[in-house]
Amino acid sequence: MSFHKQPKDDTQHQNHLDGAAKILGSDLQEEADRSGLDNHFQRWIEDLKDVNNPELHQIVVDMQELKAHFNGGAIDKDVVSRLLRRLGDNTTKAAVFAENPNTAERVVKLGEALSAAAKQVSGAQASAEQDLKQDSAANS
Repeated sequence: MSFHKQPKDDTQHQNHLDGAAKILGSDLQEEADRSGLDNHFQRWIEDLKDVNNPELHQIVVDMQELKAHFNGGAIDKDVVSRLLRRLGDNTTKAAVFAENPNTAERVVKLGEALSAAAKQVSGAQASAEQDLKQDSAANS
């Protein structure tokens, strides 16, 4: 008896990967407010657990922390940026574990989307800090 995953599972994982990459390209705070983000995070965590690869453990831990953080109300951009950056690096590296080339390609794209989202979040923070500095300089 074979325990190989059926192609349907690969398609499902690919759809989840596409969905996650799409969300990362949008406004995360807006997505969090709509609570769709929580479901995506949960599906992503379940997909990672299904793979049952100890090499992916840090990704699961970071995803759970990110999910909990978004459920906590106010978003700490430092925390989110740090988690997204590490998730981006680790997700890109994890592409080697995908048996299906289509899945591997999507994992790489997701890693890139995570890294881009990390830059977007930290960039938004940097620009907000810059605005504050300019405001305080103008008022002094």
